[in-house]
Amino acid sequence: IYGDRCMINPFKQKRGLGRGLSSLIGDSSSSSKKNKISVSSIIRNKYQPRKNFNKESLEDLTNSIKERGIIQPIIVRKSKTQDNKFEIVAGERRWLAAQNAGLHEVPIVEVDVDDLKSLEFAIVENVQRHDLNPIEEAQGYQRLIDEFNYDQEKVAKFIGKNRTHITNSLRILSLPEDVINLIEKGKLSLGHAKVLVGLENSYIIANKIIDKKLSVRQAENLIRIIKNPKKFKVSKKDPNINNLENILKEKLGIDVFIKNRKNNRGSITFEYKDIDQLNRLITVIKSNY
Repeated sequence: IYGDRCMINPFKQKRGLGRGLSSLIGDSSSSSKKNKISVSSIIRNKYQPRKNFNKESLEDLTNSIKERGIIQPIIVRKSKTQDNKFEIVAGERRWLAAQNAGLHEVPIVEVDVDDLKSLEFAIVENVQRHDLNPIEEAQGYQRLIDEFNYDQEKVAKFIGKNRTHITNSLRILSLPEDVINLIEKGKLSLGHAKVLVGLENSYIIANKIIDKKLSVRQAENLIRIIKNPKKFKVSKKDPNINNLENILKEKLGIDVFIKNRKNNRGSITFEYKDIDQLNRLITVIKSNY
């Protein structure tokens, strides 16, 4: 599977990996001298932007590697500080899972890249993952923009996401730290987060969303009400009208609703639940008028 011919760019024919990482490998000089190297000869990438790896996700990858081996090679470069060692450029999760699975050797692609390019590799691989929380994802996009002169359009094409997604993702980084913490803990989705952007009381609203388990649509409605309280203000009915409704209900045995406007014009609604109630209403009206 990992012969010399495919080691130059083994990602080219694989689906679902995104164009970013494949493109970077194609742009970098790579070597096919080594198909596999020992796990112990690999060291961590000091530029790895992701510090925490999901334990459950890592266990799933470990089990997959036990069954099928490592399908996607680890991208490495020669270590500048340790002889006969290779530093991970992209694929630290696969390396950790390989150790957990008890593998002694792993397939690699060796590339010749500087520190800056190594960081770019690591960021691109991370933002293409599906288990990032929205903050980690947004921070990855922001680093590509700040440190590698990407614009949002280039990020979108490179990662394989639409431009709107990139824009919404970046906007949530402007939220207060306490709201960002809630997103990082998985209590708020990207959809919830983006409707909170720009609100002065975003943390209070965020907690209401969590406490009431509101959907994104419900959260949007809540924010509309908060922004325009007059528009959504529920008018209190005159107690005299309420009293009159109750008197009529007792007399007729059916629900009565009176809508009285400021100019004392309005409507009376009789709500019957079956034909007997309708006949009773008609009888009462006929007998009195």
